[in-house]
Amino acid sequence: MRHRIRWLAVHGFVRGASKLLARRGDPQGRMIADPTVRIDPVTFTEDLRARGPIVEAAVVHLTVDHEIGNDLLRSEDFEVLPTGSNLPKPVQWVANRAKTDLLYPLEPPSMLAVEPPEHTRYRKLVSSVFTPRAVAALRDRVQETAESLLDELATAGTVDVVDRYCAQLPVAVIGDILGVPDEDRARVLEFGERGAASLDIGLTWPQYRTVYRSVVGFNDWLSAHLESLRRNPGDDLMSQLIAASDEGARLNQRELMATAGLVLAAGFETTVNLLGNGIRMLIDHPQHLETLARRPDLWPTAVEEILRLDPPVQLTARRATKDTQIAGHLIPRGKAVLIYIAGANRDPKVFDDPHRFDLERENAGRHLSFSGGRHFCLGAALARAEGEVGLRAFFERFPDARLAGDGSRRETRVLRGWASLPVALGTARAPVGSPS
Repeated sequence: MRHRIRWLAVHGFVRGASKLLARRGDPQGRMIADPTVRIDPVTFTEDLRARGPIVEAAVVHLTVDHEIGNDLLRSEDFEVLPTGSNLPKPVQWVANRAKTDLLYPLEPPSMLAVEPPEHTRYRKLVSSVFTPRAVAALRDRVQETAESLLDELATAGTVDVVDRYCAQLPVAVIGDILGVPDEDRARVLEFGERGAASLDIGLTWPQYRTVYRSVVGFNDWLSAHLESLRRNPGDDLMSQLIAASDEGARLNQRELMATAGLVLAAGFETTVNLLGNGIRMLIDHPQHLETLARRPDLWPTAVEEILRLDPPVQLTARRATKDTQIAGHLIPRGKAVLIYIAGANRDPKVFDDPHRFDLERENAGRHLSFSGGRHFCLGAALARAEGEVGLRAFFERFPDARLAGDGSRRETRVLRGWASLPVALGTARAPVGSPS
């Protein structure tokens, strides 16, 4: 009963209100209730851009302006927005009364939902383990995993590349990094896929139930996994994370679980989307595949352009901690601004011909797909490495890969990726560097 009440407060209320607002053309209502926004975010964001740098909606303001978004992500005058914290006071009261002890990615003590000093403690702990040197050392492991997965596909013919490759590569890599036993990886992947909508608001009751069950399962699994690693630590980064906490980082068990769970889940869910989006975009641009075959030095820029044009995370929000002027608009204390990353990444003031997929774009890396400021994604370097290695290895092995159907997009709004993507692989080539 408690989670039914919470759904009604956090999601049912928002969903009903959004339908009414969408009929009036309110952009915030459309984001939740209009399926065309999820299907075609580019048209939606260009409609917003035409209305000015800051667009006022029923509850929040919205922006697709790159400079404004970049400034907000770095501003000390704005803070993150936990799920449900911007609801009307009576609805928020009901939601809080129905709150459970489950750990959600956009609720404290998650690193995504807190500010300093708590955020500083959590980030310091993860940074002490997830160092640039440690991430750089993982590149060979990413390559090895990719080649092994591609070996299995060599004679497969037509496959769903999301299921057989895009999901398997990051879950294998993050599993090795964080000490997930081989036999548990399919479960972790399932938790991630079913729980991805936990970042959204305005879920249907069936969607909410799926998320709830996934979060319950993941919380139970993670608690047992951390205890197992405490008893039998390995040389993985999760064991180091536990040791760092136990040795003086002063995180309690709940904070450690939230931090470890976020690192684990974020370590593969967004990368699945990056790989799927990248395969689809490159198949749709065969001329780019020809260029990349001649000039493999352009692969890093290709990945940045994929992140820019079809970001795995579409949006984020910040709330003003005091009355603040932004681009001539007063943002009152407590008012939230939604930064539509997918639109900011196509801002013509920053990116020439912003809708073009350009392998030689000099400023491709200026996208906001990894957020910014104190909440900049700690796993950005690993995601880039997995994107570059994973996509390059795939197309070097299967240069004639072509779509074998339309595929289907995920139904999530914050995260954007392919749920399925059927691809005819064509004739497999030998791995680069192997004897012919």
